[in-house]
Amino acid sequence: MTTLTLHDLNKVDCLRFLFDGAFNSGNGVESELAPFFDALEKHAGGWMPTFVKTSRRRKYSRDAVWRAIEERRDDHGSSIGLFRSENPGVSLALTLGLTQEEPDLRVRLSVQPLSFFSEEKACLGIVEIARAWASRYPAHHASAHSSADRQLTDSPAFGRDDETWKREGFDKIYELYWLNIFGPKLVESVGRERMLATPAHLVEELPNGSVLLVLRPTAADFDSEDARVAQARAHVHLRPDLDFDTVLSTLRERSATLAPVEPRFHPDVAPFLSRLPDEFAISERQRKIAELNAFRPPVPEEWLPVAHPPDVANPERVLESYGDLSEGLVAALHTKVPSIMGETAESLTDLDFYFWRENFPERYTRELIDSHTTPALGAYLGEVLVRRLGGTWVLRAKMEESQVRVGKRLWLPFLRARRYMQSRESLLEYSLTQFFKEAERYRP
Repeated sequence: MTTLTLHDLNKVDCLRFLFDGAFNSGNGVESELAPFFDALEKHAGGWMPTFVKTSRRRKYSRDAVWRAIEERRDDHGSSIGLFRSENPGVSLALTLGLTQEEPDLRVRLSVQPLSFFSEEKACLGIVEIARAWASRYPAHHASAHSSADRQLTDSPAFGRDDETWKREGFDKIYELYWLNIFGPKLVESVGRERMLATPAHLVEELPNGSVLLVLRPTAADFDSEDARVAQARAHVHLRPDLDFDTVLSTLRERSATLAPVEPRFHPDVAPFLSRLPDEFAISERQRKIAELNAFRPPVPEEWLPVAHPPDVANPERVLESYGDLSEGLVAALHTKVPSIMGETAESLTDLDFYFWRENFPERYTRELIDSHTTPALGAYLGEVLVRRLGGTWVLRAKMEESQVRVGKRLWLPFLRARRYMQSRESLLEYSLTQFFKEAERYRP
């Protein structure tokens, strides 16, 4: 059983349901939570969590949930995770705030992929759960929507500074999502009659005065033209101060931002660049793919047509020192970059990705990089050219002038390593992946 991590949730869009409700623990936690799990078990269907996780994992059951809550209970409350490792993946974080003046229940539910909710039948389960939870645990505001699109709304700040949004919260309808729960205060701020007249697939008044509003039958097609028009129409109905054309234009821009872009990376760096998009927020990914498609690294210039003759008195000792440098890099990084042990083209790409992801040139001191990392990396790069392309060292007293002969060219791995380690951008412009690809073309 594997836990769906935040990194996993960022790979593919998911349905994200955020729910904060009042919680009356006076009758006991188990008794008060029973309706929560009744609704989940009855309506989750194909995305029901399969295990409970705290410090250990247990197969899902009510007993496992109660044990987990007790294990994690402290002076403030308790927090547990429910997960599903099969498709669709599920992460449900349940937090009980039990010591506040007003105890609460907080839920952060993600179901991946969002495409699971392409059919109305699957969406009905979420609607039923939202109805049950909101009826039992009154919420000021809750919503379910595409995670990627939600990121583009600047939630929960909605353009306000931190102090303002933390003080005021969701005090008016800044955004309308696929599924919305509006508490009595928000309903009255709009006008109950107006809210109940909202043009939407479902508008339902709940027994506690809250309103459940679902824009369309399905959640997955939120970015379609019909869905955006419906979203804009309903939002402007609830907020007459907004302009329909302006709201719709903003929504269309969000759809365009999320529209899939086919990767067409420069072939010499494609193995490296293809790993970068998943490191960006899912809402930024398509724009980043487009940027990387347009990226053209400079042609490597770290080579000579004619060798600088060797000028070292003891070549064996120099080669041994290069070996020590290379082995030092391997020793330092083998747990983070396991392939480094193999000295292959793939290990160079793995190093490119590691250094970029860690923002290594800007995260660590220049003294460490210049005196340790760069020489070690140059030695390692040279050894890969020797081992994989049949190269031979031409040694120079000045390290940066040492060359590796591959075919008719003499490559300068230490110079390449120095240029490579200048900044995060230079990791792209002077990648190890591209350097090897270029040298490979001259292999006899």
